[in-house]
Amino acid sequence: MKMINYRLGDVVRAGCIVDNQVIDLHQAYVARLRAKGCPRAEQLAAALVPPNTIELLEGGEKSLEEAQKAVEFALENGLVIDRANVKIEAPILKPNKIVCVGHNYREHILEMKRELPEYPVIFAKFSNTIIGPEDNIPLPPITSQLDYEAEFAFVIGKRARNVKQAEALEYVAGYTIVNDVTARDLQRRTIQWLQGKTLDGSAPMGPWLVTKDEIPDPHSLEISLSVNGEERQRSNTKNLVFNVHYLVEFLSHIMTLEPGDVICTGTPGGVGVARNPQVFLQHGDVVRIEVERIGVLENRVAAVPSQVEVESSCR
Repeated sequence: MKMINYRLGDVVRAGCIVDNQVIDLHQAYVARLRAKGCPRAEQLAAALVPPNTIELLEGGEKSLEEAQKAVEFALENGLVIDRANVKIEAPILKPNKIVCVGHNYREHILEMKRELPEYPVIFAKFSNTIIGPEDNIPLPPITSQLDYEAEFAFVIGKRARNVKQAEALEYVAGYTIVNDVTARDLQRRTIQWLQGKTLDGSAPMGPWLVTKDEIPDPHSLEISLSVNGEERQRSNTKNLVFNVHYLVEFLSHIMTLEPGDVICTGTPGGVGVARNPQVFLQHGDVVRIEVERIGVLENRVAAVPSQVEVESSCR
């Protein structure tokens, strides 16, 4: 299943996309229950197939199974919306956590002149960074070194604490694409990366969440990124230093992972800051990321005004 959030007017709801048809999972499930004569269809659907993607994931395998039944019922009965009539948002909008892994592809580690890490390098992004596949990447005047980072990401499907690697995929709901857009000049102002990683709109995500049943092996996927049609990054998830199994174990021993948490697994070599000469994103650039078996995430860069300029007090 390709899970999405879609916007129709002012309302954002959980859905599924099949070809160019959007299915509202909750409404389709209500219709299915009513067709079966269920007397409390709305209440039961709210519990099993809620209209929010994170709440849907919180329902676990049972909710995903019922959501699939809703999809089949909708397709059989024409309960679909033309994709052209809605806006596709990021598949996860307000996760409890966005955990990112740095220096996790061998070629990227080498280009950044680092050694292979003994443990994963982790940092955070926040929900303010998330935008969808139809949004522009903001380029604010506070940075002149906005960079791209193609990332294969996985989303947690059930509460995970002290998980073993052998059981890791039981806790994964599915997979998506994230562009870990980074302001390099802000990132390097201090030894902590956070300020360069958390600009508004700096985590384009999507175009959907592919449930794990469609990708039995997450460690054999081609990943590439291009800017204005020029390929800048290409690798395969088999080159991850710390793979999905390892990261679920490692992270769940540090913190409790919750349904909807997004884990970005790192970027391949070819980032703009490591090129010679360096190249950074400019207004009008089109950034396209493709991950095998997931799809394409494409966003345009757009300059935006900034209300506040902050200067160092140490000058």
